[in-house]
Amino acid sequence: MGAELTKDSIDLGIVVRDIDKALHFYRDVLGFEHIGDGPMPGGAHMHRLMCGSSMIKLVVFSPTPEAANPPGGLHKATGYRYWTISVSNLGDIVSACEADGVKVKIPSTEIRPGVSIAMVEDPDGNWVEFLQTA
Repeated sequence: MGAELTKDSIDLGIVVRDIDKALHFYRDVLGFEHIGDGPMPGGAHMHRLMCGSSMIKLVVFSPTPEAANPPGGLHKATGYRYWTISVSNLGDIVSACEADGVKVKIPSTEIRPGVSIAMVEDPDGNWVEFLQTA
């Protein structure tokens, strides 16, 4: 038996080191809608942003956890290393990220006919892929 989905998208929780930098990236640079925030069990605070029908949950703890993902993207560690957002304006997204000083790890690249990607690094070193199809 497989999962019986009640929603056609996922919610993604990202524990961040600096909520101001994370909100600036996800809300201000990428344009995700901030729909609310509040306390969580365990001493955390969650900010909820919408990416289409997916919810991105930015979670900050006080104090900040010591452990962090190893930097370096896909080839540096196992586990969740990136997530993908399908867009229709890849060039605009990459330009906005570059203008804001966001690290563009893979510039806009056609990976097969009609399909292009770019990957950027969020303030915590997590990679975000943007995918555009013709």
